[in-house]
Amino acid sequence: MKNFIEELQWRGMVHDVMPGTLEQLQKEMTVAYVGIDPTADSLHIGHLVTVMLLRHFQLCGHKPVALVGGATGMIGDPSGKSSERNLLDEKTLRHNQEAIKKQLARFLDFDSEAPNAAVMVNNYDWMKDYSFLAFTRDVGKHITVNYMMSKDSVKKRITGDEHEGMSFTEFTYQLVQGYDYLFLYEHYNCKLQMGGSDQWGNITTGSELIRRKTGGECFALTCPLITKADGGKFGKTEQGNVWIDARYTSPYTFYQFWLNVSDEDAEKYLKIFTFLHRQEIEDAVTQHYSAPHERLLQKLLAKEVTCMVHGTAEYLKAIDASQILFGQGTSDMLRSLDEATFLSVFEGVPQCDIRAADLPADVMELLAVKTAVFSSKGECRKMIQGGGLSLNKEKVTAIDLQVNSMMLIQGKYLLIQKGKKNYYLIKCLE
Repeated sequence: MKNFIEELQWRGMVHDVMPGTLEQLQKEMTVAYVGIDPTADSLHIGHLVTVMLLRHFQLCGHKPVALVGGATGMIGDPSGKSSERNLLDEKTLRHNQEAIKKQLARFLDFDSEAPNAAVMVNNYDWMKDYSFLAFTRDVGKHITVNYMMSKDSVKKRITGDEHEGMSFTEFTYQLVQGYDYLFLYEHYNCKLQMGGSDQWGNITTGSELIRRKTGGECFALTCPLITKADGGKFGKTEQGNVWIDARYTSPYTFYQFWLNVSDEDAEKYLKIFTFLHRQEIEDAVTQHYSAPHERLLQKLLAKEVTCMVHGTAEYLKAIDASQILFGQGTSDMLRSLDEATFLSVFEGVPQCDIRAADLPADVMELLAVKTAVFSSKGECRKMIQGGGLSLNKEKVTAIDLQVNSMMLIQGKYLLIQKGKKNYYLIKCLE
């Protein structure tokens, strides 16, 4: 059995750990949980860190519990927030929970008969019938207001520049999360809670509640919040979050995100977001810096994470899509792309529309009159005669080429390429 703490430490995934945690994990198979608030119907890559914690935990022989926070999601965690979170209704939360369950099953073994098979729980199941009076009597009396006020997540909101303060709802969040830990301790023998470093206050409230209410011993471990070398926010692009669900972030875009990180971040992320062994990563780092321009670390990172999240087939499609835009992609490769990937590849490329009635059309008429790809037919003619114009990755050699509807990709697109790097997308409307 691998040592869980040692495994995380060399990967740079330990921020705080409660004394005694290592000894507990060496003593016996231990149950640990991570909470995920279902604020959307997909995880994004910011969630991947704690999911990786659970996976490493299971690989080290321990039993992971994934808690989908149906109840806490109705309140909103103040940690790291400067304003109140929008509350979700139960129907939306239930939908989000089911979607997240399917995603987590890609990373954790829920189905085997092994004693450390993962378990999924929803705190709404034990909170929905808990009356306010019973909760304040059973839980509230064990944690003082002074103790709750001492938490950084509370102090920052109360003394912050925004002067928005904190609602009673959010103030009680740490008690609700604390009760989750108590419930799992009593019903699942859970002795460890893990999360991001911003969760340390909430986690230790739970361990304090267990100590005061039962006299039992439990532990806490947090990982650092992931940062980028340039100071930018990890997991964000101009389009927003990088999602696990292909409906929101295509596998090609997902692949490109990892491919475009800096050398420094690639080295760090290989340790955090892959299960490659230490020697494999160290060898890759050495090889990378002997020829940094080949970006071997980024390619390895993008491969490992894309295969883990989307599977090998989608990774190979992303490779083909990258070749189409940046390499020697062919017309057949272009036509093999699904529409979502095709649009992801050419996102940001200048686009113009034509009508179905505009086809068939002479290529120069299409590109210089019906659209503005060229400013004149003369310019278009020169480009064709110079061998610089391609249609759907096939070089145009005839100035009188007839473009017809059979040439449309996905039945609606024409890809024009002027020279090596200038692309234009023509969309045929009904």
